[in-house]
Amino acid sequence: MSASSRGGQQRIPRPDGWSLGSPAPWPPEANLDLDAIERHLTDRVVSSQRTGAPPPKRHSAVLIALYADPEVTVVLTRRTQKMRTHSGEVSFPGGAQDPGETLWETACREAREEVQLDTSLLKRIGELDHLTTVSSRARIVPYVTRLEQAPSLVANPDEVDAILRVPLPELLLPGVYREEIWKWPGSTEERPVYFFEIDGDTIWGATANLLRQLLVTALIGDAKNENKP
Repeated sequence: MSASSRGGQQRIPRPDGWSLGSPAPWPPEANLDLDAIERHLTDRVVSSQRTGAPPPKRHSAVLIALYADPEVTVVLTRRTQKMRTHSGEVSFPGGAQDPGETLWETACREAREEVQLDTSLLKRIGELDHLTTVSSRARIVPYVTRLEQAPSLVANPDEVDAILRVPLPELLLPGVYREEIWKWPGSTEERPVYFFEIDGDTIWGATANLLRQLLVTALIGDAKNENKP
């Protein structure tokens, strides 16, 4: 992947006065193994991440589906431009909780609706830290799962412009990951915002935050001792 092909047309509401943050927290040369990811997630202590967002208005869940083919690969989507919120952005399958369902059921339902993922094939292996988004004030519970082989997927054209199968090693390439320090409007507190510039798309915001958590967990182990935002 050439540097010139990285990044997409996503609208980034970057505030004035932002600055570059810290480099990638993982080693420059690292190996990703799905069995090791599962072991680290099993031992991981889950918490609620401080993002500077107001109290959540709604509860939601996302599904992080991983498989090895042969590299560890994650399923992402690019949302259509007609979506009411986060249009055109890269995200995990997921959405708001419906009455009467658990958040795990929410994540699975949304994955079936968005990409026709056969959720009976999933093995649930852990969670990442819960977080609340600043823009939509949604509390997100991220469930990490694994599949024994590459799944058959079909995009729902009402919600998904494209299905992205992103090898995790691609996220470790030089120049792909970036951290920026933003001061949100109306706040005096600065917060890190994460980016991954992949081939044809920019992953940022909550999705990049969760991918960073996943990589830290996979490559460093339990991230509870890291100075998390």
